[in-house]
Amino acid sequence: MIFNISSSKTLIALAVASSVFLAGCQATASSSTATQNNVTTSPVAAVVNTPADMGSTKITLEQAMAHPDWLGRQPERAFWGSDSATIIYARKEQGNELRNLFSQSITSQSAEQIALNKLHTVGANKAVYSKNKALQAYVFEGNIFVKSVTTGAIQQVTHTSSTESKPQFLNDGSLAYRQGNTFFKVDLSSGLTTEIANLKLADKPQGITEPSSYIAKEQHKLIDYIALTHKNNKDKQARKAQLKQQNSSIANTEFYLGKGNSVKDVQLSPNGDALLVVVQEQRDWRDDSDIMPNYITDDARIEPKKARRRVADEKSQTSELVYINLNDKSQNTLSFDTLPGFDEDVLAAVKKENYARDGKTYKSKKAPRGINLISDWGWDQSPIIWNDDGSNVAIMLEAWDNKDRWLATVDFKNNKLVSQHRLHDDAWIAYAFNDFGWLHNSNTLYYLSEQSGYSQLYKKPLNGKATALTTGKFEVSNLTLTDDNSAIYYKANVEHPGLYEIYRVNPLTGKNEQVTDLNGMTDYTLSPDQTKLLLKHSTIMLPTELYVADAKANTQVTRFTHTVSDEFLAKKLTAPKIIAVPSSHTDQPIYAKVYYPADYVEGEVGKKRKAVIFNHGAGYLQNSHLGWSGYFREFMFHSLLADEGYVVMDMDYRASKGYGRDWRTAIYRQMGTPETQDLADGVKWMAENANVNTQAVGTYGGSYGGFMTFMALFTAPELFQAGAALRPVTDWAHYNAPYTANILNHPDVDPIAYERSSPIYYAEGLNKRLLINAPMVDDNVFFQDTVRLVQRLIELEKENFETAIFPVEPHGFVQPSSWLDEYRRIYKLFKETL
Repeated sequence: MIFNISSSKTLIALAVASSVFLAGCQATASSSTATQNNVTTSPVAAVVNTPADMGSTKITLEQAMAHPDWLGRQPERAFWGSDSATIIYARKEQGNELRNLFSQSITSQSAEQIALNKLHTVGANKAVYSKNKALQAYVFEGNIFVKSVTTGAIQQVTHTSSTESKPQFLNDGSLAYRQGNTFFKVDLSSGLTTEIANLKLADKPQGITEPSSYIAKEQHKLIDYIALTHKNNKDKQARKAQLKQQNSSIANTEFYLGKGNSVKDVQLSPNGDALLVVVQEQRDWRDDSDIMPNYITDDARIEPKKARRRVADEKSQTSELVYINLNDKSQNTLSFDTLPGFDEDVLAAVKKENYARDGKTYKSKKAPRGINLISDWGWDQSPIIWNDDGSNVAIMLEAWDNKDRWLATVDFKNNKLVSQHRLHDDAWIAYAFNDFGWLHNSNTLYYLSEQSGYSQLYKKPLNGKATALTTGKFEVSNLTLTDDNSAIYYKANVEHPGLYEIYRVNPLTGKNEQVTDLNGMTDYTLSPDQTKLLLKHSTIMLPTELYVADAKANTQVTRFTHTVSDEFLAKKLTAPKIIAVPSSHTDQPIYAKVYYPADYVEGEVGKKRKAVIFNHGAGYLQNSHLGWSGYFREFMFHSLLADEGYVVMDMDYRASKGYGRDWRTAIYRQMGTPETQDLADGVKWMAENANVNTQAVGTYGGSYGGFMTFMALFTAPELFQAGAALRPVTDWAHYNAPYTANILNHPDVDPIAYERSSPIYYAEGLNKRLLINAPMVDDNVFFQDTVRLVQRLIELEKENFETAIFPVEPHGFVQPSSWLDEYRRIYKLFKETL
């Protein structure tokens, strides 16, 4: 079946044919059905009306793999100016990797490049504002600046060669900032800078110690010089301590956090009177005993580059949570033992299975688990957030075994943590969907949680029950609370898993409203005055451009950038259809893009079509959506294949983002198995619905997609006639810990999961053509992954594989010549085998 959302929305057509977008006129959002107390998923009809095919000039492989400058150099890193009437964004220069910054008024359709000597005047994406919104503070090139929002006057607060960061307006009107592990505050009227805390990664000095051994004591008795020197040193130390205590002009701000530690995160209270610090044992993410050789260097010698640590080498780690009162100089470590489940043996069943395989018996036992700050990749916020008046602080923590996430507050009176929300997952906690904060001027938290099976928004008073502000089978993300608590803006795929719009909910009443109706992929930034939205919007056929809209329901949208090149718009490109493949293993369908051949006739028979299935990377990534794909080269390659008669499918197999918790965790302890089952359903669908010959289907993909290519060819060798694995994982024990340990636990605990999920254990199954394309300076998936598998295939006496190496490329290819060489090989493989 093919799904359609057009019954409730007027889908925006391809921009080349749409005066709405190309003219920069007003696009009006249609009325929304999602305005009830809780947003719910609307019914999904039969066909997704993606745009029409575009252009008339045939795309070539050389053009598709050329440097992407030719697409038009889209806007990057866009943010609001402090006046809420200007948008700032970067654009790449033609022919080099430099970026220029542009400023554009929302009353103008033209942008002005900002001169280098003015770059410090425009603010920054992570600028902060004073309580009355009169002042903006930001960092430029490691220095702190403060701008008047009304007059535009700029005060440079620091002018140093050090790096200052984290500007923060305090409740008394002063400005705090951080330099390394030292915190300062500035009186903006007088200019006086005061050091308020200096965090030392060392043990607290013990001072002058008394002699303890027999001979030391006798030395002090017998030698007057030694005794006198000892007394004088004690006197100096005592006087120094008295001076610090009695003379307020001297900084007395040192706090000692232990030798060999590092500060993972620290947040200053809005009153400037307390710090919450997370300390970890210092560990280099690189392993000094391992290197990655770089063979192409400027001096023609081999460069041994340090490599990241493998998951097999990771050891459990736990953090120390320290509360520092800056008024009385007290320092207290907060125990994790008040968190529910802090000592549970959550992996007991897994350990029991692994022990049994080795003929052993596992006895479950309780013990404190490793607990650390939550890691949310791409997060803009800290996992530590104070409320407005500094009376409470919330912190989000996760277990090192990846099975629990806690949102906790601090009981300052008793120096202990209080759990406000525990999210447990027998598989693993998602690294996304961890936004949280405080409603302004209150002790009520709001947060995202997957407790329902989908990321939804909740609020909870400290001493009360949680209330769902959204409900449904869709994913909520990217929260922004307004200053008056009247709305929390968010991004969600309410009407279709691949269609993302902006919504808002009143946290006091629970009323939800749809804000945008642009039919694609839309992200937003609320303006400083909170009356407008800066939108980053793309469609399935066009890259991201910038738009501005009023921050209200059913808003009107105005386009402000037009960067897509005429050359790109002229290319003949196939618009993929979004289809839902029925699954043989789940109730949910498998959403996929399908590129139909240019000469395809609906209802044709004869099983004459050849086909290719593309496997996206990252595992937890969504590609069958209605926005512009990060796989833009593949999009053009697939258009080229479709123009030559191929059916091309791009599946959001199980593990992909956008479809809820169960879809995400289906691969727990069995990576490669559910995905291969989904690929088989994709081949079946193409045979039944697109006239595809099942004996003429190939597959390819990079990174996780390369891993999937291996698993399909090795474990289901009759499914595909050929496959190309690019920068592929071959043995998960050699990948990194933050990603792999989520899904497969750790190798020393769960070797079964690693052996079940790693292609190198199934290499004997290969009986079709295989191409392996491997970059050699890949610090993500090591070149060694390919080397080890190739040796395994040689020892298995396999004949039908070949390897191409790319000496200068990292995980994400850079050089157009490498891209072209890689895809020429893939193209040739499919031409020869399908």
